[in-house]
Amino acid sequence: MIYPKVFLNKNEEKEIQQGFPWVFDNEISHIKHRKSEKEEWKNESLAQCSVEDGSLVEVYSKAGGFLGSGIINKKSRITIRIFAQENAASFEEDIDGFWERRVGEAAGLRHAYFSEGDSYRLIFAEADLIPGFICERFSTEDKKVILVVQFLSLSCEVYRDSLLAALNKICKPDGIYERSDASVREKEGLPMVSGWIGKEFSSQITIVENGIKLSVDIADGQKTGYFLDQKLNRLAAASFCHNKRVLDTFTHTGAFGLNAFKAGAKEVISADISPEAVKMVEKNIAQNKASSVMTAVCADVFDLLKKYESENQKFDVIILDPPAFTKSAKMIEKAYGGYKEINLRAMRLLNKGGILVTCSCSHFIESQMFCDMIMHAAMDSHRRVQILEKRGAGPDHPVLLGYPKSEYLKCVICKVL
Repeated sequence: MIYPKVFLNKNEEKEIQQGFPWVFDNEISHIKHRKSEKEEWKNESLAQCSVEDGSLVEVYSKAGGFLGSGIINKKSRITIRIFAQENAASFEEDIDGFWERRVGEAAGLRHAYFSEGDSYRLIFAEADLIPGFICERFSTEDKKVILVVQFLSLSCEVYRDSLLAALNKICKPDGIYERSDASVREKEGLPMVSGWIGKEFSSQITIVENGIKLSVDIADGQKTGYFLDQKLNRLAAASFCHNKRVLDTFTHTGAFGLNAFKAGAKEVISADISPEAVKMVEKNIAQNKASSVMTAVCADVFDLLKKYESENQKFDVIILDPPAFTKSAKMIEKAYGGYKEINLRAMRLLNKGGILVTCSCSHFIESQMFCDMIMHAAMDSHRRVQILEKRGAGPDHPVLLGYPKSEYLKCVICKVL
């Protein structure tokens, strides 16, 4: 087999050598390929290239240094996703074994941190060296293991069967549900797909996290149905909530609020703009017998914070866990303003010495920028702030050096003076 060779423009290899696994369309100089040893090599530009999308290619620097192997997709700005340091021929000698080893390495890493009854992210795409592929492992209350998978790029879609075989062999799940319905698939030229792969179960499952029962809708909930990355941050926030009045915003499933309830909060208000989310919160309140302490509110959080300020309401702990305000570098300034507004309003609602747990899941808002936003929100709300902790995602979301997108979650615990 003769594999196409993709040559980069001058100096474009530096990020890849540091660990960045993507090649963008504007970084490619030319592509060299031939169909057989009898043919002459052709040099083609990306626009002229006749190599089929989904083909395995080798990536080289301008000077000819080998950088890795990956899958080409000319429909995407991310034209090549590199997943192997081996040359293409070595990789293709044992494709199934390669992916089984990758899945096994990811599973082994999680076994060091989590037990059989825990739910966690089993595979974190590029950070686990499987570009575009997400796998959540949910351990249900009735002892089932349900995997939720997302094939978000052509690079993993090509190896769908091998990846699913590896998951079945290593994890032995009771069921696998696919949530390949994210808009990023359209950029890859792929259709939206969702549903059970194989045996079917109810898509409404119950997991136990930090001793709390949580209903999760893996079919219709956001992304994969639940945000596992905040598990340890919920526990950290709860340590400040005993006998406190707590406001939990952008609550989704009510998980932060329920952790506060379990820690002995005297009152918890959990708010979300989605009626479906609020129904799920109410279900979770009921099954944890938290209704005497906890209330679910359907409201726009920006409007709710203004309302509480006009009513001169006060809280001891406020949790801000909004969705990503920007998924584009062009929208950073607007997103910064959104984060600043909710943070300064939250600071005004806190009692003296109150705790603000503030989060961002947008990788475009870097940690330093996020803390700068908190500082300016404090200035505008005439408060002084001590940062007690800077936290991120749990150990099931490893950070791949050289790939900053994998370090996306910021969770800052502040004392507002």
